[in-house]
Amino acid sequence: MTQNTKKSMSNTKKLTGLAMFAALAYAIMFVGRIPIVLFLKYDPKDFILLIAAFIYGIVPAGIVTVIVCVLETLTASDTGIIGLLMNIVATFAFLIPANYAFRKNKEMKNVVIGLVISTFFMTAIMILWNWVVTPFYMHVPRTEVVKLLVPAIMPFNIIKGFANSALTLIFYRKILKVREDFFEQGDADKEVTLRDTIISAGVLAIVALVMYFLIR
Repeated sequence: MTQNTKKSMSNTKKLTGLAMFAALAYAIMFVGRIPIVLFLKYDPKDFILLIAAFIYGIVPAGIVTVIVCVLETLTASDTGIIGLLMNIVATFAFLIPANYAFRKNKEMKNVVIGLVISTFFMTAIMILWNWVVTPFYMHVPRTEVVKLLVPAIMPFNIIKGFANSALTLIFYRKILKVREDFFEQGDADKEVTLRDTIISAGVLAIVALVMYFLIR
């Protein structure tokens, strides 16, 4: 088998796997949406997308995230473009720290730390963006939104983050096994970790800026 043939088969396998993760994340979002408070609904799709990041990397998982969030907006959500952008921002904010921790050291302890950081990073980002965006989205004074940040927005995102983290840890051994079956990457992870994290953080910043200019 030639090198080109092996590469082609590997790319096909990767695309097939990513398509499967996209379909699974969408399906679990569609059937597993649980209203929590106001317009906020929990679904475990971020858990599926984090597995995709662990296996394929943050950039491919980010592409899947955008696809799934767009499909969610078109078929299952009534929050429009603002909801779409906030959905993407929240998911990226959760994926980036946990994936970085995983790529640096795959021991359970390190992954737990990464998931905790992810949960609080996502919570901080969503508190900030709800403070900025929700007054325009819900057509209410910002003072009313501020009243919701601590009793509603913050606990919702903490619960969401820890729920997805718990699912990740429950299946962590199986995730490692699946990853080993798919790839033999070795130290390649460490070489791309920082680069991919910077790219993903850049995407997060761009989406945030787009959101800001949309609501100005």
